[in-house]
Amino acid sequence: MSARSTSPVPGRLGPWQYLQNAIYYLHVGVATLLIGLCGLPFVAVRGRQAANTVATRWIGYMLWAARLHLGVTCEVRGTPPTDDCIVAAKHQCFLDILVIAHALPRRAFIMKREVMRVPVMGWYAWKVGCIPIDRSRGRDALRAISTEVNGRIASAEGLGQLIIYPEGTRTRPGERRDYKHGTGTLRAATGLRVVPVAVNTGLFWPRKGWGVRPGRAVVEFLPVIEPDMPRQAFMPRLQAEIEVNSDRLMAEAGFRQDAT
Repeated sequence: MSARSTSPVPGRLGPWQYLQNAIYYLHVGVATLLIGLCGLPFVAVRGRQAANTVATRWIGYMLWAARLHLGVTCEVRGTPPTDDCIVAAKHQCFLDILVIAHALPRRAFIMKREVMRVPVMGWYAWKVGCIPIDRSRGRDALRAISTEVNGRIASAEGLGQLIIYPEGTRTRPGERRDYKHGTGTLRAATGLRVVPVAVNTGLFWPRKGWGVRPGRAVVEFLPVIEPDMPRQAFMPRLQAEIEVNSDRLMAEAGFRQDAT
């Protein structure tokens, strides 16, 4: 479906705003290196718990820097889960990754293997329990992830909050993509409840991360979908919950969309 949409903040960014964007990325790049390196000894001794502590402080610092340099503030609505579960979220940009991760005490992402090879922060991703996925393996990759997740659920440490993006990629505000079956497959294989998440972050933070606009971004944790929901009803329900509520959050921020 195509759409004609308007932004809540029309017009192009000025030179000063682009300079602010550059200053932000330089700032957080240096901070990432320093925070990551300073936390290494702590994590080496205390493992995942320490890695989560360092990650929380790093993410919080990045969100603070976004307020300072870019005028972007973030609001979390609903109740972030604290138990073992799947968090299925709308994904519009890097900002929603930060906000969702900061709201969860034991977050772990299913992410592309290449991302986990990034120096310093890729190592932290491993330590907090992120699970790499090789998309070229298709269903075999999902089976391997399901086995890994079930093993963690049965362990003394537990799984935590496993974050997955059902669309499989970032989408522009108003863009519609079919949801991939991975969330439903993982839910069926593990028996975990699913917490949908709606966002409007893409209105302020573009997909490619350049040209950020000031404003108040919202991430909303929606009511839980329990494991006893019939399998054939789950994916339509998940998609409806996320899309309808993301549209609502974007409309609150002034976004309008007209189908063509």
